Amino acid sequence: MSSPSSRYALILAGGSGQRFWPVSRDAQPKQLLKLFGDKTLLELTIDRLEGVVPRENIVILTNAQQLAGVRAALPDLPAENIIAEPEKRDTAPAIALGIGWIAARDPQATMMVLPSDHLINDHTAFQSVLRGACETAEASQGLVTIGIKPTWPCPSYGYVERGQRNHFPGVKEEVAIYEVTRFREKPSIELAESFLAQGNFTWNAGMFIWTVPAVVGELCRHAPALEKFISELRHSTDFSATMTSQFPALPKLSIDYALMEKASRVLNIEATFDWDDVGNWTSVGRYLQTDAHGNQHNCALSEHGTANNIIFSQTGQRIALLGVEDLIIVAAQDALLIATKAQAESIKKIVDGLPKELR
Repeated sequence: MSSPSSRYALILAGGSGQRFWPVSRDAQPKQLLKLFGDKTLLELTIDRLEGVVPRENIVILTNAQQLAGVRAALPDLPAENIIAEPEKRDTAPAIALGIGWIAARDPQATMMVLPSDHLINDHTAFQSVLRGACETAEASQGLVTIGIKPTWPCPSYGYVERGQRNHFPGVKEEVAIYEVTRFREKPSIELAESFLAQGNFTWNAGMFIWTVPAVVGELCRHAPALEKFISELRHSTDFSATMTSQFPALPKLSIDYALMEKASRVLNIEATFDWDDVGNWTSVGRYLQTDAHGNQHNCALSEHGTANNIIFSQTGQRIALLGVEDLIIVAAQDALLIATKAQAESIKKIVDGLPKELR
């Protein structure tokens, strides 16, 4: 098994800033927000890797619009470890870019691909799962996914269908490893209910662990353009110039479609840690102070005849509510959102019609 010095983490930190408007903006998306204390979700993501991956082995992939915000949030991370994609090309080219960066430093490395905007509080359990996943990737030379046990038939997540349990020498017996039968796209509610009833499905959380030789070999077979790009980056004498010239020509493909659904061996390890992808303001509300009437808030609140509202403020003002229910109220310094909870997933629809300076 490899030492921690040969383990790397690729943190995906791009994405738009629409779902948490008016607090989020194009240049300050969810992962750069301090929704749960005095640290951004990106900082929390890196903090929970402490002791698993050396800090100098963490690479952040973002975009030009968010580069300044990422660097401001992570002033102690080497500048060369924060990369801005030349343009948006979906997750397969983005991950290939990260693989190339890591392969140039250690072509035998074990690496993990992690989102930057999830909330995980049990760091001990999270680190235990990651270590088990690294050991599994190294012992099996397969591509490993971390699955989240479904708690309800969610139609907005992808699912992973699992087959038989397996074990590999050198991996702790308590690590529950399953062969992946197939990936399933976002289902209808009815189909998701059948997945839960069968009991052998997990949510696809977008967490992947593999060795560089294993993933490059699979890309060579299934996505040769991406493998060629990785090779060019690995041997380039000017990483930035090679990235800038070649990345825009790569196909727009998700990593699931380009690789995971086609790879010869994919394994799944079920998460034993808490997990929340914090998809909208309703998700944030679960972690705020809650009063006797179900109002969830992070600020001084006066209310009468109100119930089940979410109130999030950055202004420091007291907010007073009278006779309203089931609202989302978000106050930024320059904008105010008032929406019904039922429209939590639709907030991004209003963003396109806003003045450019408020997007």
